[in-house]
Amino acid sequence: MRAWWVEEPGPIASGPLQLGERPDPSPGASEILLSVLACGVCRTDLHLAEGDLRPRAVRRIPGHEVVGEVIGLGAGSSRFRLGERVGAAWLARTCGACRFCQRGSENLCLTPAFNGWDVDGGYAELMTVHQDFAYRIPDVFTDEQAAPLLCAGIIGYRALRSSGLPPGGKLGIYGFGASAHLTAQMAIYEDARVYVMTRSSAAQSLALRLGAEFAGPAEAEPPALLDAAILFAPAGGLVPVALRALDRGGTLAVAGIHLSEIPVLDYQKDLFQERHLRSVTANTRADGREFLSLAERIPLRPTTVAYAWTSADQALLDLSTDAYSGAAVLLPQV
Repeated sequence: MRAWWVEEPGPIASGPLQLGERPDPSPGASEILLSVLACGVCRTDLHLAEGDLRPRAVRRIPGHEVVGEVIGLGAGSSRFRLGERVGAAWLARTCGACRFCQRGSENLCLTPAFNGWDVDGGYAELMTVHQDFAYRIPDVFTDEQAAPLLCAGIIGYRALRSSGLPPGGKLGIYGFGASAHLTAQMAIYEDARVYVMTRSSAAQSLALRLGAEFAGPAEAEPPALLDAAILFAPAGGLVPVALRALDRGGTLAVAGIHLSEIPVLDYQKDLFQERHLRSVTANTRADGREFLSLAERIPLRPTTVAYAWTSADQALLDLSTDAYSGAAVLLPQV
């Protein structure tokens, strides 16, 4: 099969990804083999390519927002039928036995595996997935629309719930890329008032089109105190900015897997009056199922930019420079 892999992590402009031939994978016990129909481009892929997250194996194939057709079944695999369309997300496997898995917090599993990091992902023509960690895709979404739901959407959903946003509350969103533009739609559907702070003028325009009440620069002061906020931008310098925009008792949820250094916080200005700062780590399968059900009801309308599958390196380069709004998706047929 053809695939992209991380040859040597480095600045994306230096070409850390390489396109070439790899052996076709075979599904193991309880696994399914997918013919990849679409793969979303996530900032985590950029972190992997550039070495902010070190690949956990040489020549790792990125990609964890995968829509595929089931073309093979491993031994004991019966959850899906040949020809079904399914999705693979960030979470590839958990142990099911550690204290976190046992209490329903499998996102904190002590020995997890992640698609495109621990195991090869969807920047390839073929991919294997454990049947218990795959999702049925609602028919309302095309392959291109569905791809960003599988990480950007799921993580945005968990971040929204982690923020503790009250009904009808005021939500601040810092950074407005693939995940944020889906989260804003969820929050607005649930009657929240949304304020967006982001450096990209195109992203500000998209936020307003989607129904945000305010969109301004990343360090702008929103026009009202926030009940909750979510930081999607991987910029630690925005943590105190967002905390100071919170009303008493508000929560800032940090949604990224990687964040630049956070400045020293001032207790009185940033945290006093029961402001909360918390991280969001991966997701549970329950998050994924709940989110896809909500996405279908709304229904969410992802803003996508299609790239030819052979242009994965260009898609990541464009992501690094905010060259597009919404989510990039790699499509074999483009």
